[in-house]
Amino acid sequence: MSVITFLDRMAIPTAESGIRGDLHLSPEQFGWVLSAYVLANALFEIPSGAMGDQNGRRIELTRITVWWSGFTTLTGYCRTFRQMVGARFLFGVGAAGAYPNAAGVISRWFPKQEHARAQGFVWGASRLGGLLAPLLLVPLGAYLGWRMIFWVLGGVGIAWSAVWWWWFRDAPEEMKDITHAELEEIRAGQIAGDLHESVPWARLFALPQMWLIVAAYFCYAWGSWFFFGWFTTWLTQGAGFSVGQMGFFASFPFAMGLIGNLVGGVASERLVERYGRRRAYRWVTGICLTVSSGLLLGMSLARGHVAIVALATMGFGVMDLMLPSAWAMCMSLGGRFGGTATGIMNTAGNLGGWFCTVLFGYVVKATGNYNIPLRAVAVMVLVAALAFARVDCTKGLVDPKQV
Repeated sequence: MSVITFLDRMAIPTAESGIRGDLHLSPEQFGWVLSAYVLANALFEIPSGAMGDQNGRRIELTRITVWWSGFTTLTGYCRTFRQMVGARFLFGVGAAGAYPNAAGVISRWFPKQEHARAQGFVWGASRLGGLLAPLLLVPLGAYLGWRMIFWVLGGVGIAWSAVWWWWFRDAPEEMKDITHAELEEIRAGQIAGDLHESVPWARLFALPQMWLIVAAYFCYAWGSWFFFGWFTTWLTQGAGFSVGQMGFFASFPFAMGLIGNLVGGVASERLVERYGRRRAYRWVTGICLTVSSGLLLGMSLARGHVAIVALATMGFGVMDLMLPSAWAMCMSLGGRFGGTATGIMNTAGNLGGWFCTVLFGYVVKATGNYNIPLRAVAVMVLVAALAFARVDCTKGLVDPKQV
């Protein structure tokens, strides 16, 4: 699921030259096409995460994938700017909640001390999707046209949803062929609670640490959504890469992101064992984002292609190194309502991404310079580092039954 959703996300920026040429889109119009999905994700992330907490992830992730795959397919039929914006918005409505519900699966199927490592695999898989997008979709668009990209991806998503519905069960006890020893390992250190329990909205929103991590993720997402949206265009229009070079080198940051997530998940787990959750997650998020901010600034100042590729690859890789810690931190705050808590956090991230993708296009139109908005992105990532370094994940939701 994580690989497929990122292939679908990256389809628009990867096919940018064909879409803009066919639909005659200006930079700011393309910014709205990119941001329509992000805005819809922000608006529907929390309801979808809560629906997963209440109704189970099997049905919710099936609904999510069928919906987004349908509108991915319809994107290939768009003929105007308004149709494209509408299709991408509705795609985002369906895709909203994919990662909060994945976090909910982790909270149900993994002991608490293994959450960061599990998140590392989920986000590493997403970066595999980002890595494959330019390598697979650029040639596909070149030979069969940009519309075929969306028709193929829509079929892949429908096939995955059928397999997921057939195979997965919300409760480990209901899974076919699971052993007693495996059940005991899953239950060890797991967050207890009923599968279909009402979400304590007032208590979640009353947590000061929840608001702090929301602010941190809003700022961080400016950096991630630059890579998800404008990065391929920045390479060709701002850094002088050809479309062929972009199709190859745009995969490098996602390859490093895959490694960063896998290493970050394992490293966070080891640091938690030695120093505790509060200090470990603070250190990883704060240090990684500070370094990434500097590398993004360096990208905006570099001129040689080798330096640009190196800085972009390391910038995104270091940024992703902290992602498992950030999500484990939020899951810790939400307790057994980790799906809802991460939905709230990711909503803030999508809002940050929406602002970034829209404003980036307007700044480019006003200045004719692709590096000025990139420097603003670097500043926002630094602000995120400072905010994450203040989050105390041990001051989260407390079960009233345990008080």
